[in-house]
Amino acid sequence: MSGFTTRGWILFAVMAVVWGVPYLFIKEAVDTLTPATVVAGRTLLGALVLLPIALHRRALRPALKKWPWVLAFGAIEMAGPFLLLGHAEQTLPSGLTGLLVATVPLFAALIAFGRGDRSALRPSRIAGLALGFVGLVVIVAGPGLAVAGAPGLVAVGEVLLVALLYAIAPFIVATKLADVPAIGTITLALVAVGLFYLPLAGLTQHEMPSIRSGVALILLAVLCTAVAFVAFFALIAEVGPVRAPLFTYVNPVVAILLGAIVLGEHLSVGLLIGFPIVIVGCWLAGTGGVIRWRAQRSTSTSTTHDTNSDVTIAAIDPAASQTSPPTSPTTSSTPPTA
Repeated sequence: MSGFTTRGWILFAVMAVVWGVPYLFIKEAVDTLTPATVVAGRTLLGALVLLPIALHRRALRPALKKWPWVLAFGAIEMAGPFLLLGHAEQTLPSGLTGLLVATVPLFAALIAFGRGDRSALRPSRIAGLALGFVGLVVIVAGPGLAVAGAPGLVAVGEVLLVALLYAIAPFIVATKLADVPAIGTITLALVAVGLFYLPLAGLTQHEMPSIRSGVALILLAVLCTAVAFVAFFALIAEVGPVRAPLFTYVNPVVAILLGAIVLGEHLSVGLLIGFPIVIVGCWLAGTGGVIRWRAQRSTSTSTTHDTNSDVTIAAIDPAASQTSPPTSPTTSSTPPTA
């Protein structure tokens, strides 16, 4: 099993941070903004940031040609999860929510296995996923995992559904949208989701937002939406749809660390013990326990063979021009290597 590239690990670290900090920003934003307003604001502002780039690269036309899959990605990755998480977090403690969302890599491995990729459940991969999940349990274990009554069980089901949706989305990108410029797909999906939530925001927002909430919303839009989704697509192209969600193991850790640094929240012994376990688990699941640093590709558009999904997908470089014709995904006949 081939490991992460150096670029893959860098993108992994970026995603671990930019999708770990939203917990902090959302907590500030919802102080005076409704959940629907936050979702509409972060998606539409994020689209506004990316729109000039998408227009300059003429990336919207290819995305519009595949609009059903772009809308499917937006619904599965953004619209559905944002709504479900907003409802579930009214009942569940944040520790349990983070733990349940971190089941994304487990669902991704099962999806890949169901699609015929037997390497998705090889022993080294399962050992890494299990070890990382154990590390998360150590971090958030305790009273923060308690669930009270039927509403709590419904909320658990909602978050598990979110994890499943998050696991499905990268496969849509890798198999249906690989030949579409990433910036076009992201921008179009953000606009669609934002317009969907805008009427709900108008109906529910009655309070004048504070400056802190406004700043938090802007940071959510720029860092955790626009920048994050560009990095997310690049990560999928670099390491494939099975390995890409591994960063969700680290997101709760980043959230806890930021809570301690910014909000003065208590750092538990469980974090100090569990964090190294999470990192080792991610490394084992991502590399199979083999230390192998591959040279960085010099071309801006190339193909990466993903042994996890057993397809060849076009590498998406967020900094590269989209003027050259993309490579369409093709089924690979080369079996995964040990």
